Amino acid sequence: MPKLKTRSAAKKRFHVKKSGQVKFGKAFSKHLFTFSKTAKQKRGNRGTGHLRDMDAKKVIKELFPYGA
Repeated sequence: MPKLKTRSAAKKRFHVKKSGQVKFGKAFSKHLFTFSKTAKQKRGNRGTGHLRDMDAKKVIKELFPYGA
């Protein structure tokens, strides 16, 4: 039986941790911080986050065949 392929787009955007949580980079945080965003938005978009359990299950099952 051949190996299953991981979705290339998913491996660039998500990281499955040992605990089963899925880490992701937050959106809207790249190059438009110079204008039109409040300080609260800038703080909220900083860094990374974790998907909710129901979304993490979908990502692991459908996009990472060996992630579970």
